[in-house]
Amino acid sequence: MKTFVLDTNVLLHDPFAIFKFQENTILIPITVIEEIDRFKKDMNETGRNARQISRILDELRKKGSLSSGISLESDGKLQVALLNEDVLRQIPSGLSEQRGDNRILAVAVDAKNKSGRIPVILVTKDTNLRIKADAIGLAAEDYESDKVDIAELYSGFAYLEVSPETIDRFYRQGRVEIGKEVLPNQFVVMKDEGNPSHSALGKYVAGQRRVVPLVKIGKEGIWSILPRNREQACAIDALLDDSIKIVTLVGKAGTGKTLLAIAAGLHKTAEESVYNRLLVSRPVFPMGKDLGFLPGDVEEKLAPWMQPIFDNVELLLSGHEAEKRHSRGYRELIAMGILEIEPLTYIRGRSIPNQYLIVDEAQNLTPHEIKTIVTRAGEGTKVILTGDPYQIDNPYVDSSSNGLTYLVERFKGQDIAAHITMMKGERSALAELAANLL
Repeated sequence: MKTFVLDTNVLLHDPFAIFKFQENTILIPITVIEEIDRFKKDMNETGRNARQISRILDELRKKGSLSSGISLESDGKLQVALLNEDVLRQIPSGLSEQRGDNRILAVAVDAKNKSGRIPVILVTKDTNLRIKADAIGLAAEDYESDKVDIAELYSGFAYLEVSPETIDRFYRQGRVEIGKEVLPNQFVVMKDEGNPSHSALGKYVAGQRRVVPLVKIGKEGIWSILPRNREQACAIDALLDDSIKIVTLVGKAGTGKTLLAIAAGLHKTAEESVYNRLLVSRPVFPMGKDLGFLPGDVEEKLAPWMQPIFDNVELLLSGHEAEKRHSRGYRELIAMGILEIEPLTYIRGRSIPNQYLIVDEAQNLTPHEIKTIVTRAGEGTKVILTGDPYQIDNPYVDSSSNGLTYLVERFKGQDIAAHITMMKGERSALAELAANLL
């Protein structure tokens, strides 16, 4: 048995956190309730989470006294800790008792003094608060129920040593059965046991229980884009495979994640008409923030956030249309209804059927926001999420707790999902060097 004291940021990050500590005691300082109240009117994800945890606590209140403690279905106990003079005296000298963090710290210290042998742990996503807790001898941890070890993140590749006959049969027949454990839609690099330079690259199709070659790209490429390395070739295969409904592309800047996704989307919508529209979106950080602070109409407000998307579309159009000897800008594609570019601000509550949906910079989203987006996908829609877990602007998530890496691990092994970790930058020699050295 343990006692966990929860900080405000834990509940704002995950309003259902109180149900994830099994049979242990959950202690919520009254200061946390006050701080949650300040966020309840915000029209963003934090505000929605604040309202959600308030509703949860109000429902639990009907079962008994929060100050005395309420039993949870997980066999744990939830209690709201009050502040009085005795508790406030637990704040170490030199720390202001007016600060909410220090009041939460005081509740945790008081609980530790009264707990006897029962461990008391402060759970907070605030790094500085964990440091202060450690300085005064109090155990503190990050909230990690949705964390993924970024060093162990699923790469999307399997490397197998096989006989030379297996590789020869793969090239001859266009397929090969393998006896080793491989995940659905995992890309398989087969190497000759005696000659590593003799190799083959394919994709494992679980329904057929075999490895098949990647999709063939003609000399003209996909909207004039040809894969420059193995990872890009695998990405294009997954992006063009209509049986795969969700694709995640993770990689550093310059690896081609967004460009390849948009090229494949334009090919599937404008060329093959498999989808009604290509919908490209990215967070106007933070998700749900009012755009009225920027001057101009909606299009002008979006321009600073969506310019990277416009740049990629224009690059693809310039190469593709040069072959056809006439030029179309992205505005014409928008007017024709083929392309739609909008922020994620407006996606909540929508149903998006038969569209090719690309979410760029998905590493800035929380797991809950990712769920909100993916659950918008209607019949026939394909969802692509791209991002770099090491370039995060959202202060509430990191490389291990962001929604993109969370989704990669949760969808690993699903028949309708594919993932590629892209390592080699292709933007330019300078960009690649900067990504590696800076």
